Amino acid sequence: MSKTAIIIPARYGSKRLQGKPLLKVCDKPIIQWVWERAIQVASADMVIIATDNQEIYDCAKSFGAHVEMTSEHHKCGSDRIVEVAEKFPDISYIINLQGDEPMINTDCVEAVIRLLKEDETVDISTLLSEIKDEDLDDPNMVKCVKDINGYALYFSRSKIPYERNLGIAKFYKHIGIYGYKRESLFKMTKFPQPEIEQAESLEQLRALYNGMRIKTAVVDYKAIGIDTIEDFNAFKKLAESK
Repeated sequence: MSKTAIIIPARYGSKRLQGKPLLKVCDKPIIQWVWERAIQVASADMVIIATDNQEIYDCAKSFGAHVEMTSEHHKCGSDRIVEVAEKFPDISYIINLQGDEPMINTDCVEAVIRLLKEDETVDISTLLSEIKDEDLDDPNMVKCVKDINGYALYFSRSKIPYERNLGIAKFYKHIGIYGYKRESLFKMTKFPQPEIEQAESLEQLRALYNGMRIKTAVVDYKAIGIDTIEDFNAFKKLAESK
């Protein structure tokens, strides 16, 4: 039987916000907020936290999560997920849900799963949301240009497309969640990192560079991804107000 698994990579050593999976909001660590959303996804058969840190491992165990310890030497979250997926050969669809998305909408995760299962030509699925002028020049906000059928053409930390003619282009923010067919994930992680991936520090560019197909869907969702202390404080304020 082919299974769908949500795997949540959780690393302690973030460059911009050290130890962020363990930072607490309303007496719950960020990683628990993400896990509690993930286990509500009806289409997922398994939810696994993948970490290289004993403190995160122990924390995840304490709130009842399935957690797997992984190598400290992975260069990216996808490599960490492959290590976990290798242990479970019955997993056919793999959802990479970032451990810093505590407000992720379960409908968004379901959409990523549907994109994978409904199109045989898709290697990877992900989500976008339309944005206006806010933060378009912020390199922490990854932008995407897609084709007429919703396949990604390019991702960048820069503002794309470039507006030579103002007021025409639509801009899309990438929401940090990926769906992979098993063989596509294993294939992608075997490719060397191309220059564009190294320059932008965006691993999805490795897939595009090697001709893999990334299908996107546009959703009405404003993500609160926690990359910086400012992001954390914004989420903390929002959560405490509710």
